[in-house]
Amino acid sequence: MSTRQLPAFPVIEKALQVTTARLAAELASPGTAAPAWSEFEWTVARAVCALQGIAALLATKLRWSGPDNWQEFLREQREQTLACSDRIGERLARLHESGRREGLAFVALKGSAVRELALHPPGVRPMGDIDLLVRPADLDLASAVVRSQGYHEACATRRHITFMPTASANQRLYGEHPDNPLRIELHPQVTESLPVEIVDITDSLWPPSPVPGSNPYASFAALMRHLLLHAAGNMRANALRFLQIYEIAVCARRMTSSDWTELLGLQPRYASWWIYPALSMAERHFPGSVPGDRLEEFATVCPSRLRSRYKNRSIYSVSWSNLRIAALPGMEWSRSWRETLRFVRHRAFPTRVQLDELANSVATLPNLSRVRWYDSSHAERIVRWIFGRPPRVQTLVTVQAALESPSPPRS
Repeated sequence: MSTRQLPAFPVIEKALQVTTARLAAELASPGTAAPAWSEFEWTVARAVCALQGIAALLATKLRWSGPDNWQEFLREQREQTLACSDRIGERLARLHESGRREGLAFVALKGSAVRELALHPPGVRPMGDIDLLVRPADLDLASAVVRSQGYHEACATRRHITFMPTASANQRLYGEHPDNPLRIELHPQVTESLPVEIVDITDSLWPPSPVPGSNPYASFAALMRHLLLHAAGNMRANALRFLQIYEIAVCARRMTSSDWTELLGLQPRYASWWIYPALSMAERHFPGSVPGDRLEEFATVCPSRLRSRYKNRSIYSVSWSNLRIAALPGMEWSRSWRETLRFVRHRAFPTRVQLDELANSVATLPNLSRVRWYDSSHAERIVRWIFGRPPRVQTLVTVQAALESPSPPRS
């Protein structure tokens, strides 16, 4: 099916809004009655599951049954996520052994750490890549270790180097599958631009005395800090996945008083200004996850405009479900007029390095070429931002793939 055969964008947009809100609510408080959705909405719901990373979670938590296609999709995604988890565990074990043998210390980040801590039951958390924090001086050694695993460098940005398997099958357009290429990304630092100011938490993540091979985060609070910063960066770009909010809520329930104190930080307290939005969204969707007094502490150090904007912000608006490309996504994260102007300038006049990094990153995801956007000039994209409401490529491609695959193949 080509994009010309898709329903009108307002129809897709409404279906994305309705299904995203309902599925997020089901994870927080499962109901007993299935939604009265049209066939198209059930199809979009499958796309939302892929965009939000929640198919396998729903398979374990829903108390109602939908149409046969829906039930088969959830069953298949649970099985595929479990198979992917086993494959990731094997890859992490090999990386650990190679790192130990070669004298390379690294921290397995985000999903890999969550997997090690068993914060979820097996087979409910999807992972499309393995992120490793390495010392800048060890980048060459780390690259050699990854290449020895049968990988090649696909692209490099200022934030990370992405490696892809040298021999791999074509990636499915949506959903989890063990045949999808498992990326490995090397990070010399952990940062986010919010929206242009660089927030760098790298030093807080390393354990005091790292040893060759895989190392844990410095503390549970350090893991939580990284999950929150990653969520903040994605919220700023309207690229959040509801899985992230669910995971933050799970981690919040395990935090001790000393963990919360460490997360807030005492010197300087303003360094925690960006934590409140994701934390408050987790508490709003999963009440009782964050102690009220602790949430208030983070609200106090959060800029008032940002705090106000996220009191009732919907998952749809800040996530991959949001169909529309914003000209200035996340401008509310600016903390001054000067920073706002810098953000506008960066969006309107990106550097050649930024444009090259975007092109290199897109090249690793050939499915995005199904919708014309990234092959347009930046000037043309600006015109469409101003005078139109262009659809997001990743979101539209996922919806299109769900429409083309009404019945998941049986394993």
